[in-house]
Amino acid sequence: MRTTSRLRWAGSTLLTALAVILTVIAALPAHAAGPSYVALGDSYSSGVGTRSYLADDGCYRSQYAYPYKAAAAIGASLSFQACSGARTYDVRDKQLGSLSAGTNFVTVSVGGNDAGFSSIITQCAKPWPYTCWGDIDKADNFIRGTLPGRLDELYGLIRSKAPNAKVIVVGYPLLFNGETCNALARLSAGEQSRMNTTGDLLDDTIRGRAQAHGFTFVDPRSAFNVHRVCDDVEWINGLSSPTTESYHPNRDGHVAYTGLVRPQLS
Repeated sequence: MRTTSRLRWAGSTLLTALAVILTVIAALPAHAAGPSYVALGDSYSSGVGTRSYLADDGCYRSQYAYPYKAAAAIGASLSFQACSGARTYDVRDKQLGSLSAGTNFVTVSVGGNDAGFSSIITQCAKPWPYTCWGDIDKADNFIRGTLPGRLDELYGLIRSKAPNAKVIVVGYPLLFNGETCNALARLSAGEQSRMNTTGDLLDDTIRGRAQAHGFTFVDPRSAFNVHRVCDDVEWINGLSSPTTESYHPNRDGHVAYTGLVRPQLS
């Protein structure tokens, strides 16, 4: 009988101790989950140019891309929606599904594909007698006349779907330094200068529409100033194999982008 009583007493004491422990645990403050971060946009956000991708789905999302690296740096839960080739209406129709009132941060880069930058580079790289001046003029007219409305529509939708988020609009670096270092893509100094001028027009237009919506604009042009195609230390790939890697930030470029974007995620 004594042994039975002792066992009952020990069991009762153990249950009491467990109850106290559970009560203390329940009273402890809960650890807040990391912020919610949604990365939208085109190949400059997905990570084309870094040569290593998370899935073979045509979007070329990379663990070396700035959204992935910035999210890890702040402990954020990342919804990585950016996809290679995306235009404003692709972001609108295919990438906004994970936005909500609980979204803390949004980054978006888009507009270059709308303006046809890839096609312009392809045309400019063709040998004489092909020229690309008309293509550049067409892009300039599109950026001035059509792109602002497309951006306004997209930015308005982002705000309506993520009303509490800080939205960071990320621009594009200028690609060229005036030199010709790729034998198979001999863009003249004049063509490079005109394309850089169009790049400035694109960034300035995006910045204007972003600021009109109360969004933060991240401008990478100064950071990439001496790291363009043909510079001694390139942060942007020149003509590459495979060609999909061409004229996009490499891994060092995305480190630079991360350094620009990360401070805004606060």
